[in-house]
Amino acid sequence: MNFQFTIFKFETKAFLFSLVLLLTFTFSLLTAPPALAHCPLCVAGAATGLTLTRWVGIDDSIAGVWIAALLGATSFWTYLAVSKKKRLPFAKPLIYILLFAATLWSFYKFRLIIRMDQIFGLDKLTFGMVAGGILFYLVDILDDIVIKRKGKVLFPYQRMIVSLGSMVILSLAIYILINFFI
Repeated sequence: MNFQFTIFKFETKAFLFSLVLLLTFTFSLLTAPPALAHCPLCVAGAATGLTLTRWVGIDDSIAGVWIAALLGATSFWTYLAVSKKKRLPFAKPLIYILLFAATLWSFYKFRLIIRMDQIFGLDKLTFGMVAGGILFYLVDILDDIVIKRKGKVLFPYQRMIVSLGSMVILSLAIYILINFFI
């Protein structure tokens, strides 16, 4: 017997990977009980997905956006743990920046960043992390403002949907930037 293996093109792998993530996320939203704004299960799922990005062929700048979301959620948890014990001024942005700086340092130290292509003078992964990190923090601030003004969340899972939605929009914008303008 002679077996032939089909080799998927990049587009097919990326599409299948995106479809599985979308279906998993949709199922999670429909069946999940109330949880923290950035639930541990979601972050664990994102971390697992990120380990597959290079294998599937997703561009480093887009993977950087999702790494930034993972680091952002982790820094917010760290802030909540620290603020329960003692209130420190500027602790939230300081923890956020330190976590990103430590991660970027370790990525460069252990050569996880490929220094071939750049966007606006930054390595692709670094660019994605910086863009995603800035957007994730600003969206969290904006979400806090909306909740304080209205006195409640406007819809179930608001924080998660707004954060995830902003990362999806940024990923699409970077994809368009890379494929059509750079």
